[in-house]
Amino acid sequence: MWHNYINAASIDEVIKILGEKKERARIVAGGTDLILELERGARKGIDTLVDVTRIPNLDKITIDEAKLIHLGALVTHNDCAASKLIRERAYPLARAAWEVGAPQIRNRGTVAGNLITASPANDTITPLMALDASVSLLSTRGKRTVPLIEFYTGVRKTVMQSDEMLVDISFPAMADSQRGTFIKLALRRAQAISIINVAMILALKADTVKSASITLGAVTPTIIHAKAAEQFLEKKKLNEKNIAQAAELAMQASSPIDDVRGSAAYRREMIRVITARGLRAIRDENEQAGMPRKPILLRNKKSAKKYLQTALEFPAAPIETTINGRRLTFTSGHNKTLLRLLREEGMLTGTKEGCAEGECGACTVFLDGEAVMACLVPAPRAHGAEVVTVEGLANGKRLHPVQQAFVKDGAVQCGYCTPGFLMSGVKLLEEKGNPTRSEIEQAIAGNLCRCTGYYKIVKAIEDASKLKN
Repeated sequence: MWHNYINAASIDEVIKILGEKKERARIVAGGTDLILELERGARKGIDTLVDVTRIPNLDKITIDEAKLIHLGALVTHNDCAASKLIRERAYPLARAAWEVGAPQIRNRGTVAGNLITASPANDTITPLMALDASVSLLSTRGKRTVPLIEFYTGVRKTVMQSDEMLVDISFPAMADSQRGTFIKLALRRAQAISIINVAMILALKADTVKSASITLGAVTPTIIHAKAAEQFLEKKKLNEKNIAQAAELAMQASSPIDDVRGSAAYRREMIRVITARGLRAIRDENEQAGMPRKPILLRNKKSAKKYLQTALEFPAAPIETTINGRRLTFTSGHNKTLLRLLREEGMLTGTKEGCAEGECGACTVFLDGEAVMACLVPAPRAHGAEVVTVEGLANGKRLHPVQQAFVKDGAVQCGYCTPGFLMSGVKLLEEKGNPTRSEIEQAIAGNLCRCTGYYKIVKAIEDASKLKN
């Protein structure tokens, strides 16, 4: 894992550390990719992680006088999915952000991190490329702005230098004449990597296309524009014949590979199908179908990031945190995940390790009011934070209504996944007092059970909402 961990308090501190350590240091924000890469040995030679999540004002979404939308380096996928500005003026990005992982992952994972990881299957790159986005990179040598189309040099490769920090993502807000969408094809409804994805933005005048931007993900080493399809659609009506031709041209732009998620032939055909589907949706003005008006975030209104006044370095400093209302100090465990700190140093074994990859949700805890996967959170991030585990749900001897309902409805079998489901259910009821069945399904999308068919789990959360009220 890592040897040194620094909770930074300012951007200046970050770029100074990066300037000194270069390849030996990495920035961590959401950590949903980096932690796994470190554990698997895919990132070698890194001895220092620099945590930027306590730096103020990096989680803002704004629009300037030039109608450029700006995303700070700490804007998460849930921030985008819930943003009124993004939904109204950059809908394809909102849809892509909502399609990433599950609520616990979206609470931690940042859009900036998704761009930097540079996988051609990453969901938010495709709409940002269609939106003609740029990224701003800062180092001790100065600041530079790079168009996203020039940012990538290959699979998981970018022009970003080891001493640079991505501090801003910017792109033009969609005009009133523009409409767009994002469609992802994956092997399951949540927690799935794209087989292919397509983003499209059309400028329309009545039923005629003035200009088109169509980008394709997971079909070439980097995200690409379907240029021939874009050019074909200009000054044409969105009728079935033109939609079919544009979809065919988009398919011809792709050159996918065979892998465990799908064959190259299947991917090519799905590019054609999905492009046509998206163009029809825009024509019929139902491109936002299936996107909830208020996505479930598994965080409540009291959730707030706590900023630092000065940087803290571990293991030189102890981890001082509040867990289930108790102030605790740990002098070991700085190079572990929060999951292992809780279980091994804190002896709070209710939080389970299922996959240790952010896939199963068994390790769900609350970190400063947000549901997160503890296996993907570095332990020092808990310093100065408030953590709640399944042991903290009961009020004395009285079980939480969700726990009561799980007992009454028999919503368990082996019980291993149950702590994670309880945490997601509790946070859902804090966020939404009377959730619909669809909202319950959204809330537990990041929690896997291999014993039941989920029916009793869903019923228990439904019943708990009645007990709570």
